Order: sequence, then C-alpha cells, then structure tokens
Amino acid sequence: MAAVFPIFFASVAAKGLPGNRPTVYWGYITAIALFLAAIASPLAGAAADAAGRRKRTLLLAAGSGALFTALLATVTEGAWLRAAIFFSLAQIAFVISIVCYDSLLPHIAPKNRLDSISARGYALGYLGGGILLAVNLAMILFPAKFGIPPGGGAVRITFLTVSAWWIAFSIPLALRVKEPAPSERAGGNGSGDPAGVFRRLAATLGEIAARKEPLKFLIAFWIYNDGIGTIVKMATIYGTEIGIGRNDLIGALLLVQFVGIPFSLLFGRLAHRIGARPSILIGLFVYTLIAAGGFFLSAPWHFWVLAGAVGTVQGGTQALSRSLFASMVPPSRSAEWFGFYSVSHRFAGIAGPLLFAIVGQVTGTSRAAIAALVVFFIAGGALLCTVDLDRAKVDPEKEASAGRSGIGAE
Repeated sequence: MAAVFPIFFASVAAKGLPGNRPTVYWGYITAIALFLAAIASPLAGAAADAAGRRKRTLLLAAGSGALFTALLATVTEGAWLRAAIFFSLAQIAFVISIVCYDSLLPHIAPKNRLDSISARGYALGYLGGGILLAVNLAMILFPAKFGIPPGGGAVRITFLTVSAWWIAFSIPLALRVKEPAPSERAGGNGSGDPAGVFRRLAATLGEIAARKEPLKFLIAFWIYNDGIGTIVKMATIYGTEIGIGRNDLIGALLLVQFVGIPFSLLFGRLAHRIGARPSILIGLFVYTLIAAGGFFLSAPWHFWVLAGAVGTVQGGTQALSRSLFASMVPPSRSAEWFGFYSVSHRFAGIAGPLLFAIVGQVTGTSRAAIAALVVFFIAGGALLCTVDLDRAKVDPEKEASAGRSGIGAE
C-alpha cells in the first residue's frame, strides 16, 4: 500500500493521464477510501461485538481484503477506476479486520501482559511487512531469478503474494483463538444490533468532551497523525512524479520497515527518561523537517535519507501517543475509550491526502503539497503542548461515582 501499489497506479493504472493528475487522483482515492472505511468499520464492529462474531467478522474481512488485493493483478494500463475500486474495497476490508483484531486483545492477553503482547505484535508487524517487502523487492529487481518474464509481471505477482501472506497468517488465529462471548454492553444480547453501541459511543464522546483535556489530546493526535499517515501514503507516488526510480522508492520504504523496529524501542526508553509528550514533540519536529525537506527532494539519495528519517520516528511517535492516551482512560471503561480511539483513528487519514490533492491540483506541482504537511505537525504539536496532563488523569472518586451510577458498569 505504501511502497508498490502507488507506483503501479501512477505508471500503469493511471498511464496516459496528463501532468500530476495520477498523484492528484491517488490523493483523492486514498481520502475517499479512508472515509468509507471509517464509516463502515464502526457498523461492522458494533454488529460483531453484539453478536459475538468478532473472529468470524475478522476472518471474513481478511478473506475479502485478500481477494480484492489479488484482483489488483488484473488491472491493465489506463484502468485507474478499476484499480481505485479494488483498492478501496481492500482498504475497507483491512480496516474492519483490524478493528475486530484489536477487540480480541483483551480476551487473549492477561491484564499484566496487555502492553507487552500489544507491543510485540506492533514490532512483528514491522518485521512481517519488511520480510515480504524484501521478497517482493527481490522479485521486482531480479525477476529472472524467480522465473518471471520481464515486462512488469513481477509487480502484479506481488499483489498475489500479499494476498497469500494475508490469508496464511490468518490461519493460526482461525485455528487457535476462541470466539469471545457476545457483549451485552455492545447493544444487545447477541442480536448484532449496532444501535446500542452507537449510543454508548455518543455517551463516551460526551464524557471525553466534558473532561476537555482528553478531547484536546485526541484533536491534537488526529491532526498530527493525519500528517504522518499522508507521508506514508503519498511518499512513493510523489517520488514517482519527480522522477525517482521504482527500485529506489521500494528500497527506501523497505528501509523504513527495519529502521522502525529498533527506533520504536528507543523511543520507549526516551519516554522513560523525559516523558511521553516531549518524546512525541521530538518526533513531530523531525516530521516537520521531513515535510520541508520533501519540497527540495530531487535525487534518489534524498529520498533514502528522508525515508530513513521517517523510520526513526514513525513507530515511536504513534506508540507513545497510544500510551499517553492510556494514562487518561478510566480503567473500568478502557475498552469503550480505546474503541472510540480506534474508530476515530480512521478519520485521521482523510484530511492530509485531501489537502495534498487539492494543493497539488491548484499549484500544478506536488512539491507545494508535500511542504504543506508541515501545518499538521506544527498545529498538532502546538495543541498537544496545551494539554494539562495532570488534569487529564483519571479522578478515582469520579471514576467510582461513575461506576455506581451505572455508567460504564461491567
């Protein structure tokens, strides 16, 4: 999604479109796909939670996403609309599968191991994505060694390998993880009616808004995380537009995967020394430099340097944002609050690609668009500085009172 398909979209699916139109279209497609995913995921998640079908919904979504990913291999030159449809459907399926995947964590992990198991999964995500991307890069660079004829067939085969990888690593979950019981709090007694969940979500949002400091944090997170997501989604197609070769683009994205593993751990240590918020602000400062540097990008080594810089801050910034929010969450209602955090997280990837597309279309160049992303990091960081972390912490007496009144009662 970040390394191979944007290049394929620009050079094959959108071939023949004038100027920077492929980049512009990709920005709109990404924004629309994320918007649809953000709308669909709470509905699917609510139904799965109430009916006790989290695992079943996850596997159905993963299978659907794998199918639409495989269908990308059928996209021909100029068929950008077909590519957009398959990509959007795969994106929606992916988001639904992740919502259900996250909902299984409290059911499979002991409370004292939630953090370690979640962090391990995060690190293995980098590793797993990196391994497959390395294999795909080797196929694209040396197709003859894999028995693949020249002419772009290797790129199409990568879509099939991603589809197979997705299915293969869903098998252990299908065989070993038990289906949790239906959640009465989710809107019913196994009926799958999502209305109760949406009412609960509205009540939780009302509580977050009433406490103000968690709301400010969430808004700050949505702003700067939108910039982070846009850089990931738009980097390779932007590089393609300014003439960076395919192999350099994919290789640099592979670098991000493996740099991200140790630096995520280093950010955890940094937070232990200076705190989570200062560490996040350091990451946002680096992202500001990356976006500004993207305006001047012209050579392949520039892209490699910027990709390495992204790898140093991407995982750590997002991981510490999650842990900082955790300090504001009422313990008895952590699932509700993190459910809102998870669902709302999907909306955080819409404005950035949309701004990227609009600025690129108005100015006729995507250089101005990449530089415009500094707004997200500066604004998000500034708002984060205003959050009173002491006031944001949970008041035990209010928490107990809320539990006695039935709000969030288990």
